[in-house]
Amino acid sequence: MPKKDRQITPTDGNFFHDIAIQIKLIFRLLADPRVHPLIKLLPIGSLIYLVFPDFFPLNPIDDAVVIGLGTYMFVELCPPEVVQEHKDALTSVVAGTWRDAKEEDEETDDSPQIIEGEFREK
Repeated sequence: MPKKDRQITPTDGNFFHDIAIQIKLIFRLLADPRVHPLIKLLPIGSLIYLVFPDFFPLNPIDDAVVIGLGTYMFVELCPPEVVQEHKDALTSVVAGTWRDAKEEDEETDDSPQIIEGEFREK
């Protein structure tokens, strides 16, 4: 059986950015109707465990492992094409250049037009 290519976000060296992308990915996958409802119970169960940890007497390190494992398994069990679609949307970069508004006005010699008018209520 060939090994499937998994869809975990690669680390680019910015820890907090990676965590933010992963959290956004999880929320997008939770809202996606193509993800099976039973799979959506994994991060929800992890969140419930975070809010009510007294039901299971574990220490804080175990709490982090349970939450991390729940969210990791959720992403892994989601359809790979859906995960990739959302990851591409989250990590896409819109190409463009920076322009200062003042410089643009000076270059075009077009001053802003003032349009006068009245407002009447019918």
